[in-house]
Amino acid sequence: MAGHRFATRLNSFASAAHLAWPDHKGKPTMMMMANRAATVEGLTDLDLNYPDHVTDDPAMIARQLGDVGLSVNGFAMRYYTNPAFKLGAFTNPDPAVRRDAIDLTRKGIDAARAAGANLMTLWLGQDGFDYAFQVDYKQMWEHEIEGIREVCAHDPDCLISIEYKPNEPRSYSLLADCATTLLAIRDVGATNLGVTLDFAHVLYADEQPALAAALIARHSRLLGVHLNDGYAKRDDGLMVGAVHAQQTIELLAQIRRDGYQGAIYFDTFPDFTGLDPVRECEVNIATVTRMLKVVDRLEADNRLADAIARQDAVASQGILQELMLG
Repeated sequence: MAGHRFATRLNSFASAAHLAWPDHKGKPTMMMMANRAATVEGLTDLDLNYPDHVTDDPAMIARQLGDVGLSVNGFAMRYYTNPAFKLGAFTNPDPAVRRDAIDLTRKGIDAARAAGANLMTLWLGQDGFDYAFQVDYKQMWEHEIEGIREVCAHDPDCLISIEYKPNEPRSYSLLADCATTLLAIRDVGATNLGVTLDFAHVLYADEQPALAAALIARHSRLLGVHLNDGYAKRDDGLMVGAVHAQQTIELLAQIRRDGYQGAIYFDTFPDFTGLDPVRECEVNIATVTRMLKVVDRLEADNRLADAIARQDAVASQGILQELMLG
């Protein structure tokens, strides 16, 4: 995590639009949001949704972002262009719709590469089911694996990262948790495939974030980290550390130990309640910066390693609280 690259969700910057554009009517454009994001102190990168944020000239977009001091961390696929995707993208029962989803993803990969990025995040939220006896699970799994394998093969130099989530919009997502996602990655067998870990998704998958990161590092590779927070019931998108500060610090310690070098991406939702997105993002950056300093102190304190070796929770909590709170 050298250099501490920080990226963020671009759509957050449509929040409280009247603060930035008091005379503008309608939704802000992509570049309006990007220009607003560029005012965030400490922000280095943006992720762009494909095809939502991308015109026919992704290289021009990258140049425009560079002109305001931002880099493109990666692209993220969104499967909304075809109404039939609601029943599944790579797992749709109609082979023509599955082909449409795969071809759209291949175009997205080409666009990401044209913008100078080599990371495409796949959130396959439409690939799942809602009812018992709705799907053939074996067939659905095979379609998912075949689709992911094909998009990975499209450009082996582009990293493809699966962002898992338990549900929403489907009642049950096929790639719902860490273990299932790692099984899928094993079945796909592509060297450019890995995992994006979203903190709130991990929480409401009833997982411990640092354990999920350790399993990903052991069985695949961590390609993206989305920080946010929530109450483990849904994808709340709250500010970093708002609820689970200790788990966030443990995750940061784990991914540093495992050698993660990617950006820290803030997948938070200030737009849900009209917060000032510039200030919200700045506080997220400040929070993570402080948390990384806590990680520094923890790593320099031999008492913690000794307590962990003994699985002495009382000792480790005492040390953690001391180094966090003084």
